[in-house]
Amino acid sequence: MVSRRKVIQRVLEGAVFVGGGGLIWGKSIKANTKADYVLRPPGALKEKDFLKACIKCGQCVEVCPYDTLKLAEPGDGIANGTPFFEPRTIPCYLCTDMPCTDSCPSGALDLKNLSKEEEKPDIMNSKMGLAVIHKESCLAYWGIRCEACYRACPLIDKAITLDYEVNKRTGMHAKLLPVVHSDVCTGCGVCEQACVAEKAAIFVLPLDKATGKVGDHYIKGWEKEDEKRINEEVEKADDDKDVKSAIDYLNDDDLIED
Repeated sequence: MVSRRKVIQRVLEGAVFVGGGGLIWGKSIKANTKADYVLRPPGALKEKDFLKACIKCGQCVEVCPYDTLKLAEPGDGIANGTPFFEPRTIPCYLCTDMPCTDSCPSGALDLKNLSKEEEKPDIMNSKMGLAVIHKESCLAYWGIRCEACYRACPLIDKAITLDYEVNKRTGMHAKLLPVVHSDVCTGCGVCEQACVAEKAAIFVLPLDKATGKVGDHYIKGWEKEDEKRINEEVEKADDDKDVKSAIDYLNDDDLIED
C-alpha cells in the first residue's frame, strides 16, 4: 500500500511539473510574440528568408559605430544569434556608408535592397519598419506644442511632416500634428527615441504589422500608372478565358433599355 506521505509527494511533484510546463509554455508564447515584432538592420531580407540566410556571425554588430545592433540571446524572445535593434534604446542612425549591410557575408543583409532600379545603394531607401503614431497619447494631438519626432527625423518634411489644424478646444490656437509618410519612412526609429512621452507615442513596427493591403482588384483610377492595370487585367482575362471583358460588357448598347 502506498503511504500517505508518498501520495502527497507525488501530488507535489505533479504540481511542480505542471507549473514548470506552464512557465515554459508561457515563455514560448511570449518569445514568439516578440519575434513577430523584431526590427532587423538595413537591407535585411524578409524575415523567413533572413533567418535562413543569417549565419549569426555578428559582423554587422561589430561594425555598427553606434552600438545600435545587438545579437539576440536566450530569453530575448528572438532567434538566438541574429541581429536586431530597439529604437527606444538606440535607433539606427542611417550611416551613409552602410557598414552593417556591407559587411554581411551571407546576403541576409543585401545592398540590393537599398537600391532603386539601377541606382547605387542609398541608406535612405531602407525599409526596416514603419513609424506609427498613437494619437491618444501624442502631445501634439492633445494640442500641446511638441515637434520632437518631427525635428529629430533624418528625413524632416519628407518622412514626417506637420499638418496644421484648428484647436477646437481653445478656438484660438493651431495644432501642429505629425504625419508619417510610409513611402519615405525608413523605420530608423530616431523619432521613437526622441519622443518625450513616458512611453513613446510614436514607435516603429515591422512593415507587415504596420501596413494593411487593399487588394489588387481595387484600382486607383485617378493614377495613370495604376489605371493601366485595368487594360492589363482585361487582356489577361481575354487570353486566359476567352471571354468578353467586363468593360466591353458594361458598355454594350444592347444592355441599355430604350
